[in-house]
Amino acid sequence: MLTLPIVQPEAVAPAKPRKPDWLRVKLPVGREYANVRRLVDEHKLHTICESGNCPNMGECWGAGTATFMILGNVCTRSCSFCAVATGRPTEYDTDEPRRVAEAIQLMGVKHAVITSVNRDELKDRGASIWHETVVRIKQLSPETTIETLIPDVKANWDALDVMISGGQEVVSHNMETVGSLYRLVRPQAKYDRSLEQIRRTKEAGKRTKSGIMLGLGETPAEMYQAMDDLVANGLDILTLGQYLQPTKRHLEVAEFIHPDVFAHYREEGLRRGLKYVESGPLVRSSYHAERHVNVPI
Repeated sequence: MLTLPIVQPEAVAPAKPRKPDWLRVKLPVGREYANVRRLVDEHKLHTICESGNCPNMGECWGAGTATFMILGNVCTRSCSFCAVATGRPTEYDTDEPRRVAEAIQLMGVKHAVITSVNRDELKDRGASIWHETVVRIKQLSPETTIETLIPDVKANWDALDVMISGGQEVVSHNMETVGSLYRLVRPQAKYDRSLEQIRRTKEAGKRTKSGIMLGLGETPAEMYQAMDDLVANGLDILTLGQYLQPTKRHLEVAEFIHPDVFAHYREEGLRRGLKYVESGPLVRSSYHAERHVNVPI
């Protein structure tokens, strides 16, 4: 009798979650979009909208707003979620604050958002450029309100003091994820250190803001704990949005979170003591940022 060999079935990789309909966005078009595109190119500026592959770029640029990224477009960190290039940055451009301020003036921006890459190789973490950028914007556009989305200063608190002293109305520093996922998501950052940075910013009398991405594998209990930690450290404003994998080299999406869950987290955040929560699948740090200026300090 012929005995057939036993062939084990090939292991089948678990199916990746499929992007749901609620994450579809319109392609960027229109006169205002073209105007922002022109000004960004003419002034040789970087935007996190482009470098970070933001899904809201069409909506924001179409409304005549953009989030400017200073200190170059190469980051010294290698966070597993981020689309910004990683490497050894070139020397920073000392003329950048002027160009950013002039572009904002030409665009007639009412609320400007400024962010930057991490510049860990700089002794002051780029604080002097941060300060000058905010001051120059205020000089050319005194009615323009400003949010600065600042990086982890690695406990260089003197640098933090300089970064937040230019006269900006909102100071943001993103936690990005819950504590248990930091080693996976932000390997060069520390959860407690970022909390301390927010606490010190609040102690300086600033309006504080942070953001967390969902869909990386966090649990509801971990989200509640993160909210409690942020409230305990003086956070005013929290943004919650869906993580989207920028390229195949980056961390995969663990789960696409339903809009109803985002609505629930918004209510939970407010109940736990946050003053303002912007929560939805397409929410990013700068989304509807102009609304956050009116949150009481």
